[in-house]
Amino acid sequence: MITYGPDEVGLEDKSSCATIRADLKMCLLSSDCCKKDKKTPRDCLREGSVPDECIQLRRLFFECKRSLLDNRRRFRGHRGY
Repeated sequence: MITYGPDEVGLEDKSSCATIRADLKMCLLSSDCCKKDKKTPRDCLREGSVPDECIQLRRLFFECKRSLLDNRRRFRGHRGY
């Protein structure tokens, strides 16, 4: 799995969930569905023909985005992903 730390790679996106988004993109683009079948990452996610690692990253990205909107967590601070 390719992971991007906030200091390792100069990502354009500086949002809280940028590293998880980059990991999810790389996971989807390196899956067999995108490489061999020439489908878009969105189509692969809809069909469910991606590895479990990508599904877990999608769930983690969802949780990260949800934590940005949760008022209870706004006072505690965002998760340190």
